[in-house]
Amino acid sequence: MNLKEIAKIVELMAEHDLTEFDIKCDDITLTIKRKRSHEGPATALVTAIPNMQPVATQPPIVAPVPLPVAAPVQAAAAATAADNHRECIESPVLGTFYRAPSPDADPFVNIGDHVEVGQVVCIVEAMKQMNEVTTDKKGTICEVLVENGKPVEFGQPLFAIEPQ
Repeated sequence: MNLKEIAKIVELMAEHDLTEFDIKCDDITLTIKRKRSHEGPATALVTAIPNMQPVATQPPIVAPVPLPVAAPVQAAAAATAADNHRECIESPVLGTFYRAPSPDADPFVNIGDHVEVGQVVCIVEAMKQMNEVTTDKKGTICEVLVENGKPVEFGQPLFAIEPQ
């Protein structure tokens, strides 16, 4: 993992108002934590710790980075689903939301479609990995809560579903 990739992660954290991010890649564990200040800009603490080396011989790399504080992106979507007694299908990872397997293909699901448990409803791309999102609920898709190609965060509602 290089500094450009770490900077991109920090940028995505700010964009999606995330306070903590952990990833394990090869022999490196990367932890990024942000503290928010209501009176000033947020800051991030980036720590990279090699898994195979004792901490005493390999000190962590620490670099404070100022980040803008963003508004929560999922509150309105969750409120919409709750007001209508609907349930949400949420993003399992931070990434980019895609409704179809390719740009010229039909969406996996549309409003009004009936879905079964385990059915693929979309893809979330995270670090160049395409993650199929499946539903754990049986029901009818009532609303698509995210625009195609837009970034999503972990746990963000993607679809409202009327359970059956």
